[in-house]
Amino acid sequence: MHRRELFQLALGAAASAATAPAAKKPLEPLAPGIKISLQIPTEVPDDELTFAKQMGVEWVNVPTGGPTSNYERYAAIVKKVEGAGLKVWNIGNSNVHNMPEVTLNLPGRDQKIEEYKQFLRNLGRAGLKYTTYAHMGNGIWSSERGQTRGGASARTFHQDTAKGYWAGKVFEGPLTHGRKFTKEELWENYTYFIKQVAPVAEEQGIRIGIHPDDPPVPELGGVPRHIFGTFDGYMKALEIANSPNVGVCLCCGTWMEGGKHTGKDVFSAAREFAKIGKLWKIHFRNVSAPIPNFTETFVDNGYTDMYKLMKTLVEVDFRGNLIADHVPEMVGGRKAGWGYSIGYIRALYRAAQAELKRG
Repeated sequence: MHRRELFQLALGAAASAATAPAAKKPLEPLAPGIKISLQIPTEVPDDELTFAKQMGVEWVNVPTGGPTSNYERYAAIVKKVEGAGLKVWNIGNSNVHNMPEVTLNLPGRDQKIEEYKQFLRNLGRAGLKYTTYAHMGNGIWSSERGQTRGGASARTFHQDTAKGYWAGKVFEGPLTHGRKFTKEELWENYTYFIKQVAPVAEEQGIRIGIHPDDPPVPELGGVPRHIFGTFDGYMKALEIANSPNVGVCLCCGTWMEGGKHTGKDVFSAAREFAKIGKLWKIHFRNVSAPIPNFTETFVDNGYTDMYKLMKTLVEVDFRGNLIADHVPEMVGGRKAGWGYSIGYIRALYRAAQAELKRG
């Protein structure tokens, strides 16, 4: 064989390698037990890490956003957290969370999808194995802040006065984007997105847990919330993804907000998602009532029996991450409310383990 032929063969082999799909990384099995975690600020302050350790928490979740949401930042977060003797479950990125461009097929959609794919690659390079994703087209909807027990400041929702908020943007009705969108459009847009990003998650060995629409009102601002606002929507979305790496972040408070509109109560939803091996993260919080009006409450004084919910998670052998979320503001600063919630959650977990072990 002539040298020219050898050179051409080598070029062909290189081209084939460049276009071939990357090898999939098998998902790492989750170790037994619920990984109770603390959400800490982006800056990862030393006192927050000390606070987590003093409460007996081993895991943290860290939000990021803006231009510093890159591999270098993620690697620095992991290094600092692990240096303190803790572990990182999730690093969020508000730049690629609740993207109207993707959900509603607006200008810039493909660029945002590429940004999300690079986000997954950055997480994988930093050693992360999970990320939460939300697919809301016009943000999280809330009304003016109100009060829960003892006058603690808390988020409220009143369907007649609420607006959508996300990453500095405000979405106001009656039509947040100038027209009504159809359910069929939103299914097409979701399919377009998930078929591109799921293979990257598989290459990186990362689980994507999809968060429910908050609140799961059937339609807000002309945008239906039928995909991640209902149990049937979730099941169809998981079927479309057809990927071992796409599953559920079950925000229990959001699910409670939906009430009958979700199609299953929070206990049944947790059982069904766990049964198919897709339940990877829990936002453990409570609300005063289902839509059209609710206030986010302390974990122990909403309308849902949270001990029953914890027992459900133990019964289904939930092995993912569990966080307190949307904690009301107590006197004494941020750590007062979060300390109360985490302490209560840890007590529920131990009680449920002990009761079910005796049973």
